[in-house]
Amino acid sequence: MNICLFEQNEIASPLSFDDARGDHILKVLKKKQGDDFTAGIIGGSSGVAHITKIDETARQIFFDFTATGDGKPLNPLKMIVGFPRPIQLRRLMRDVAALGVSELHLTGTELGEKSYMQSDLAQPQNARELLLEGTVQAGSTHVPQVFIHKTLKECLQSLDGAGENLICLDNINPKCALGEVHFSKQVPVIAAIGSERGWTDKERKLLEDAGFIRCGMGSRIMRTETAVTVAGAIILNSMGVLN
Repeated sequence: MNICLFEQNEIASPLSFDDARGDHILKVLKKKQGDDFTAGIIGGSSGVAHITKIDETARQIFFDFTATGDGKPLNPLKMIVGFPRPIQLRRLMRDVAALGVSELHLTGTELGEKSYMQSDLAQPQNARELLLEGTVQAGSTHVPQVFIHKTLKECLQSLDGAGENLICLDNINPKCALGEVHFSKQVPVIAAIGSERGWTDKERKLLEDAGFIRCGMGSRIMRTETAVTVAGAIILNSMGVLN
């Protein structure tokens, strides 16, 4: 736990020993009265929490929070991802949040397994918990938004795309290599990555008609979760975010 996150209405209240965060502070970080720990408000500031009292009887940790930073805002990158199998999705959500992707659009695809969309991870609350784990890993306070779409057409209709750099990852006749494209923080990016069986010709046409440029990342076929992480890193590096 690289940062202890609180909702706005929690930051001024004591933390119970039974809360996972309280348990981590006492047993893993081994903090005592007078110590500090890194904390932040979800969607807001990051800073330092100073432990003013540890009440063994009430089993509560009392602390004062002082904001010192912006909590590492999300990056100007949205990702469209064909719904992967649940075990991959669990890791993917954590990694997307750790990278600081601003929006994750999960969509059904023509070649994707339809049952994956019935996974518990497709529920907003379950998805948020995994995104929070990735946000904590990154030491950030800002959590990506997640959207679920039944089809790629529905997904594209929900996104304006105006003024954004539109990229589609595809290893079938890509027009350029992703690593050759220059990205800037001043121009937001939407990157689309298919499910494990890739895009159909119909979906490729939908993406091209919407203004997406097909890019490749070599001839090797990656898992969806791997492709998301690699593509995200390449794009953010080109933006200068990883400098």
